[in-house]
This record gives sequence, C-alpha cells and structure tokens, in this order.
Amino acid sequence: MPVLFVGHGSPMNAIEENQLTKEWNLLGKTTPKPRAVICISAHWLTNGTQITTMDQPKTIHDFYGFPSELYQVQYPASGYPLLFDEIVAKISDFKFQSDLKWGLDHGTWSVLKHIYPDASIPVVQLSIDYLKPAEYHYKLGQALSFLREHEILIIASGNIVHNLGKLSNEIEAYDWAREFDEKIANLIIDENHESIVNYMYLGETARLSVPSPEHFLPLIYALGAAGKECNISFFTEEIVMGAIGMRGVKFEN
Repeated sequence: MPVLFVGHGSPMNAIEENQLTKEWNLLGKTTPKPRAVICISAHWLTNGTQITTMDQPKTIHDFYGFPSELYQVQYPASGYPLLFDEIVAKISDFKFQSDLKWGLDHGTWSVLKHIYPDASIPVVQLSIDYLKPAEYHYKLGQALSFLREHEILIIASGNIVHNLGKLSNEIEAYDWAREFDEKIANLIIDENHESIVNYMYLGETARLSVPSPEHFLPLIYALGAAGKECNISFFTEEIVMGAIGMRGVKFEN
C-alpha cells in the first residue's frame, strides 16, 4: 500500500466540494482498496501511544463555532480491533495502549468522508505522544511500515504550515508560509528526512509555520512509514487563509 500525508485544514472541508476535496475523492479511486486504514491525526495528543480498539468508533466533533450542519455529520466506519493485536505482536520496541473512548476526530473523518464516502473501510486511529521528540515519531513510523504489506493504508493527517494566529481572509499565502512549504516539499523530493525531522532548525520560516508541532508530526510519521526510494507525488499544494498549508503527499514504492 502507499502512504498518504493529507493536509486537512478546516473542518468545513467535510461538507464542502472544492478542488481539495475533489483530489481527496480521487485518492479513493486511484489507491488500492485496503483491508483497513490506520490514521495518525494531529488532533489526538496523548501521554503514551494509544490505538483505538472499539468495534464502532464514534464521530468526534472536536471544534466549535462552525455551522450546525457540520455537527450533524457522522462517519459510520467500523473499527478494526484486531489491528492492535497485529501491531503489538510485530513491534516490541514501542509500547501501545488500547483505547475504547476516543473514536474518529475531524483530522480523520473530514478527509475520509471524501476518500471513502460510503465509510466501507474499517478505520483505526493512532495517537501522537506529545511528550516524545520528533525522532521518536519517525522511528515509530518506520516500525509501522510493515502494515503496508498487509493491506493496511497508513494516512497521516495534519498540515505542514499551520499558524492559526496568523490567519487572514485577505492574504492567500504569507511569504514565509510559501517559503517553508516549498522548502519542505523540496526536502521530501530529495528524501532528506533528517532535515525534516529536525525542522525546528530550519530558521524563522519554520518557527512561524510550525508554532506548535502537532500538525507537523503526522508528516514525520508518513516519512518513516514510506521510507526512501519512493515515487513521490503532491496531490494538493494550496496554502489557504495565509497560513494553512494544504499540501498532500502520496508515497509509493
């Protein structure tokens, strides 16, 4: 299976039809059908690494101030509890906790609603341990890569550029946002994973684009799971509202 990194952006994408959502829909048509999806979302931060193990994960509306229509959306995909056992049996260098409370947050379902509109593919979420450094997340992504050979689609959902404090309805993209997005895109193409893992040393554009790490870390999982010598394609590249990078990356090898 390929590995996908999706820039998910606003929850409103769940109920809108735009160029971004059209590209997400196309992913579902051009990607081999998986046995299940495991999603690493920027919106599930935990102490320790957790994996959802319920039969029917709930749809979490983890946002506020949006139209009532958005809160009515349900994404009724089934869970896949057996995946937890497969991961624990295969990976001994990391500790995992079973979760029966979380569900699917909007970093997951707002994207999957377009990739698999009929919610026919089972979905599991893996949390991001916010106490661990970037290198930990890269190595965990590497460890999870075995799932690709077992018909599991790994989707990492975040944003390369994500600065809510700089949002603007008047600026398509700040210069620093575009510069950082393009810098990371070039590093992805060059398969310079080390520089991306150590993004905090990439200067002022990194500080502005990644004021907190949770939306950037999913990309690091994707890089680890994809490995190198990949065919790399960008299916979306927009920057919206000045400071939200919607770049999406497909890794195939």
